Amino acid sequence: MPGTKAQMNYTKTLAAVVLSGLLLAAAPVLADDAKPAAAAAPAATTTATPAATGDSSPAALPAGSVLVTEEPDIPLQSWSFSGPFGKYDQNQLRRGFQVFKEVCSNCHSAHLFAFRNLDEDGGPEYSAAQVKALAATYQVSDPTAKGGKRAALPSDYWPSPFATEQDARDANGGALPPDFSVLAKARGAERPLLSWMRDIIFAYQEGGPDYIHALLNGFHDQVPANIVNADGTPFKLPAGKYYNDIFPGHAIGMPPPLSDGLVKYAKGEDGSTVPETVEQYSHDVAAFMMWLSEPSLNQRKESGFRVIMFLILFAVIMWLVKRRIWSNVEGH
Repeated sequence: MPGTKAQMNYTKTLAAVVLSGLLLAAAPVLADDAKPAAAAAPAATTTATPAATGDSSPAALPAGSVLVTEEPDIPLQSWSFSGPFGKYDQNQLRRGFQVFKEVCSNCHSAHLFAFRNLDEDGGPEYSAAQVKALAATYQVSDPTAKGGKRAALPSDYWPSPFATEQDARDANGGALPPDFSVLAKARGAERPLLSWMRDIIFAYQEGGPDYIHALLNGFHDQVPANIVNADGTPFKLPAGKYYNDIFPGHAIGMPPPLSDGLVKYAKGEDGSTVPETVEQYSHDVAAFMMWLSEPSLNQRKESGFRVIMFLILFAVIMWLVKRRIWSNVEGH
């Protein structure tokens, strides 16, 4: 029947389009995963060379050794804002802001963060009076004010800890502390092959917070004994650097910023307490940084859910209309 043949052709075309889209989406992932495998061969050859040439370097990597160039696995964390229906935890954002204010803001700027953002829906949601009182404790540059400085207003942006970029570098051994405004979106966690399909279904977007949390927990007082260079020699930190499991190359210019008991959390209204540990601090400040990067996440997810529901309803209506219009044609 003509109607049946047309419907079959339409189905085949649709299946071909969907299959092509999946192949195009998978191609970059497969290509990226092939690169480390191809790069692994030269590294293995390099470590084996001393044994063949009689060099004084170790003949082979000791059991359990890890090349300094290897990318570590970043463990996924549980976040209140994960998934298509997740939302920010207001109490966690407030704790994260406290860590940022008392520790991180001594070196890091947040140029896109205004004091008034703290009372917006979906964020820490401090009252307008609290935000105004907080802003008044900071000084901001204002050429029109006496002395070029004045007390900050809720409309002002978070003041930078350094007057110029060069001042920031001079105070940090030549390294420029990154701005916190969108840092959680600028960082990410390496994902295994084909995880992109799961990430799409479950709306994974927490790569930045996962990375930040792992970085803050990845400091060591000494270089682990099993970390070696490509030639098998022990890895040594450059002067003025600190060892970190997660940072690329493991040599980071930032000293460990957090320690247990550094920030004192207030008790909850019900008397509950939160652990004052590096693990908890890093989790809270990473969530706060995610909010800094995407303050409208809650609203975006709510709007997205409404749009998806509308599209599903619209698709059902269109299918019923199609059935009604073509019913006479398919009946012949």
